[in-house]
Amino acid sequence: MGMPERRSKGDDAIYFEHDGPCKDSTRHRRCPGRWRGEITTGRSPEGRRLRRRVSGASKAAVQDALKELRKQIDGGVSAAPSNYTVRVCCEDWLTDGLPGRDPKTVEKNRYVLEPLLNVIGSVRLRDLAVADVDKALTAVAATWSSATVAMAHLALTRAITRAQAKNLVLRNVSALTGTPPGQEGRPSRSMTLAQATELTAAAKAAGPRTHAYVMLSLCTGVRTEEARALRWEHVDFGDPDGAPPRPASVAVWRSVRAQGDTKTKTSRRTLALPELAVTALRALHDDAAPGPGDLVFCTATGRALDAGNVRRFFRAVCTSAGIGPGWTPRELRHTFVSLMSDSDVPVEEIARLVGHASSKVTETVYRHQLRPVMTTGAEKMDTLFGVAD
Repeated sequence: MGMPERRSKGDDAIYFEHDGPCKDSTRHRRCPGRWRGEITTGRSPEGRRLRRRVSGASKAAVQDALKELRKQIDGGVSAAPSNYTVRVCCEDWLTDGLPGRDPKTVEKNRYVLEPLLNVIGSVRLRDLAVADVDKALTAVAATWSSATVAMAHLALTRAITRAQAKNLVLRNVSALTGTPPGQEGRPSRSMTLAQATELTAAAKAAGPRTHAYVMLSLCTGVRTEEARALRWEHVDFGDPDGAPPRPASVAVWRSVRAQGDTKTKTSRRTLALPELAVTALRALHDDAAPGPGDLVFCTATGRALDAGNVRRFFRAVCTSAGIGPGWTPRELRHTFVSLMSDSDVPVEEIARLVGHASSKVTETVYRHQLRPVMTTGAEKMDTLFGVAD
């Protein structure tokens, strides 16, 4: 019992493995046990046969499993461990698949993957199907925002792509399905001119550091990651009496990203400073002790600011200004873009000021037009047809 039937050379082995007395020697339909199948893939350096095995409740199931296994072998897929699950695949990618990335980036990917892995993490990678991925994404989309669902789907696809490159799986089923929409998150917004005025007054009363940070961000539209990395050597207070006069400016060449690079090459820019920002920065320069690396913005103990530091003092100043709850530091950048747009500055010029490679992002994401009615067409038609003002 349990011996495979004789087969032709090169054929796969299929046999029934008994767990008790044989009751049906022909088809084993009433026998306790399980059908097994195996493929010989070669020999080891020691001369031992290398085998890949499958099992199933019926002979037909084993035949189907052997066909799929043969397909994987012909496609170059190596023998992944039987416990190589989707979770193990993702952990491998998080550990070794993101070299040189900031630890915060790794943790962000781990965070967005966890809801997916709660659904399909225990599934063996070679058994993962498109339907499994769809089910997991739908479950995540029921409670998480669209942005989180998209990031989780991308991370899963990248993790399986790495396993595919290592010949651990034949195809990337995650790349074969779309991303469902999730829940609507809170949209970004911009302040009105009146709110921005109230904020600047409250920021001035809060102290030199808060005042300088708010005025720099509001008046130039720099990113929060760029403001936190700014050094005094990149701030030029100008020389209006020089020959020729030199305007005050700030060189936005660094950020708190890995290696200190800005988000893109076009993000490197030098911006003229309005007098409001110059006054606030000069007061901070005269008041504050230098931070590490001569940073412009640092904590009271001289350490570099992190995102949490900025959010805390920004929430406090928004409360003092009475402009409502829920504002975030990055919305100072949105406010800058919207105020510039409302002042009839061309969107292409605004894109250059904020370091966007294309004006499309500036127009569709950052600009919250304060007067959204587009009057150009109506005004031109009135002119063409001689309608009096």
